[in-house]
Amino acid sequence: MTLSQSEHSRLEAEMQALKAKGVPFAMATVVRTVNATSAKPGGKALLDLDGKILMGWIGGGCARGAVGKAAREAIKTGEPQFISLRPQELLETEGLVAGEIRDGVRFSRNGCPSKGTMDVFVEPVLPLPELVICGTGLVALALADLGARFDFKVMVHAAEAVESDADVTQGFDFETHDFVVVATQGQGDKDALRAAVSKDRRYVSFVGSSKKFDTLAAKLVAENPDIERSLAQVKAPAGLDINAITPDEIAMSILAEITQLRRANLTAKDTQNV
Repeated sequence: MTLSQSEHSRLEAEMQALKAKGVPFAMATVVRTVNATSAKPGGKALLDLDGKILMGWIGGGCARGAVGKAAREAIKTGEPQFISLRPQELLETEGLVAGEIRDGVRFSRNGCPSKGTMDVFVEPVLPLPELVICGTGLVALALADLGARFDFKVMVHAAEAVESDADVTQGFDFETHDFVVVATQGQGDKDALRAAVSKDRRYVSFVGSSKKFDTLAAKLVAENPDIERSLAQVKAPAGLDINAITPDEIAMSILAEITQLRRANLTAKDTQNV
């Protein structure tokens, strides 16, 4: 069974809706079948982070358990999964054990009476990482433009309503746990920095000298001593040390630092999975 054109259109519409909501999911695609199987090459399904099928078809209960497990793993690690469901007799003949990974393929047992073989590619679709920028100065706007081109969901916040080509939200009320850059440069510095360290974030940095940051941090600690540990995690000044001078260069150094951190985390995951 494969998807009709109308079913494919509905699947595509659901994918776009999930992306718009920032919901993580996985796309499973049947790429090969041998002997009798209910699903055929080209069959597709969307699965949520619990491995539950949201829409589509990739076979009956014999396949759903293994595909659901692969979907959960793909969403958790951010890495695609390739699974091959085979009858127990075939696994034994080829010297394979259910759950074994060989050459990037995870083998699973197909307990269906049909005793068919089915290979399924499971690809995670994860929300874009969020980049919150506090401020609307030249560095902030340059970073907003650059971040959008590197597949970040960019949100710009300012102390007051301003006219700008960027979509700017007034006030420093944001919920992201990803990346925050305080680039207010004199326009609400303390309020923005307080908001930036109010929750756990993957990365917080401050555009300005270390002396200016220390002065602001001291004022915030005087107001609330419990904030000192969070402030100690802030990178100040922001960005890699590349002797940046212009707003574009400073923005580039900040995004390079964020990218370095982001890729280092992915590399660590890869190492753990070896």
